Amino acid sequence: KSIFLLIRINICLTGNLKFCLLILNQSFDKDHFHCLWSKAALRACADGGANCLYHITEGSQDSFLPDYISGDFDSIQPEVKEYYKVKGCELIETMDQDLTDFTKCLQILQKKIEKKGLQIDVIVALGGLGGRFDQTMASVETLFLARNITPFPVMVIQECSLIYLLQPGKHKLCVDTGLEGAWCGLIPIGNSCESVTTTGLKWNLTNQVLKFGTLVSTSNTYDDSKIVTVETDKPLLWTMAIK
Repeated sequence: KSIFLLIRINICLTGNLKFCLLILNQSFDKDHFHCLWSKAALRACADGGANCLYHITEGSQDSFLPDYISGDFDSIQPEVKEYYKVKGCELIETMDQDLTDFTKCLQILQKKIEKKGLQIDVIVALGGLGGRFDQTMASVETLFLARNITPFPVMVIQECSLIYLLQPGKHKLCVDTGLEGAWCGLIPIGNSCESVTTTGLKWNLTNQVLKFGTLVSTSNTYDDSKIVTVETDKPLLWTMAIK
C-alpha cells in the first residue's frame, strides 16, 4: 500500500488538490483560514467553530457563510447561531453525546460529499490542536474514527502544527513546499507500532518499535532529500511544523 500525500498549507493556492474544510471550536491562523476557505469545495463548522468563523471574519461575515453548522449547539453563541440561521445556513442538531462535534460533523460532511457527487482528495480540519489537552486528544480520536467514516484523508491543522494518521502500509510525504517548519514527529497513539521504517529524516528508524515507555519519535527533522517515507505495521500519527 503506497500513499502519496502532498502536504502544503496553500493546497488551495498553488496545488491542484480538491478538499473540504471543517472549522473546529478553537482559534486559528487567519492567513491559513483565508487561503483554505477560498478554494474549499464544501465548508462546515462544528458547533462552536461557528463562533470562530464569525469573529475572524468580523465586518465581512456575509462573504463567509458555511454550507452547514452541526453539533449539539452547547458551544455556539446564541447571536452567532441566529445570524447564520437568518442568512440561510443549514443548522443540523446532533445530540449524540458519545461522539464529539468534530466526529459528527465529519459524518455529515461525508454524506454531503456523496450526495453532491464531489470529487475531492482530502478533508482539512482547522483548529483542534490548541487549548484543552482533552480536546486535542479528542481530535486525534476522530482521526482514528475517520477510517470508518470517510475514504478521504483527514488532516488537522492549527497555528504551527499539522497532524495526520498514517494507516498501516508505506507512505510517501512530500516536504519540499517551503511551508514546512523545522520539526516533525511520529507518535504511536492508540497502539504500539512493532515495525516502523523511515527515510528522509535526520533520525531515521529501521524496523523499530514505537511505543510509549520505549521510544517515541519527537523533535525529529528532515535530511536534504525533500521526501519522507514511512512504513508502519499499525496506525501511526504523523505531526509536523507548518509556517
